[in-house]
Amino acid sequence: MKRVIVWAAMALMCQSIIAARSSEPPVLLTGVKSLPKALDSNFEFRKTELLLMTEDAPQLKQSSKNRARADSFASSKAASTAQAASISFERKYRLFGAVTALDHRQRYGNYFDFFWRVKQPADVTVRLEYRQEKFHAHVQAQEISYNDIHGGHKTEFKVIGDDYHDGGRVIAWRCLLINGGRIVAENKSFLWE
Repeated sequence: MKRVIVWAAMALMCQSIIAARSSEPPVLLTGVKSLPKALDSNFEFRKTELLLMTEDAPQLKQSSKNRARADSFASSKAASTAQAASISFERKYRLFGAVTALDHRQRYGNYFDFFWRVKQPADVTVRLEYRQEKFHAHVQAQEISYNDIHGGHKTEFKVIGDDYHDGGRVIAWRCLLINGGRIVAENKSFLWE
């Protein structure tokens, strides 16, 4: 019985160490260096979630009877209603705890969630390179480094607050997995050159 308790405590400590290791904030790079590309099948992006949160909240379309259009999931408009509900939830989640107008302003901007996987243990740096609306061709970057990591992971980047209000929305981006100074996996927006 004591062994089970000890193993459970050790598992909890390991889980908290892993969670703490991946929760460090991204580092904003002062200069973006180009790196050689050597794509590797051991590194891959699985999913990308993007959110642009502005001052104007998305609105559900109302019918002539002042009700939401989709009354059941069987209707053709149910998908758009479910999507609007999910966006509304995401907005509330991101704004949770923001009380004043200044708090809200500091949370408006672009949010990027990248889900990726490494099949063998490796040192990985995840870098987001992006261009903003008002800075045109100027490329900025943020990155997070992970040591001796494998399996599936999620990395979150934000361009919010003053960065968003000064530079505008992100118009093009690419996310890179870097190992040994080489790009081993890439995920990019349609507008990235």
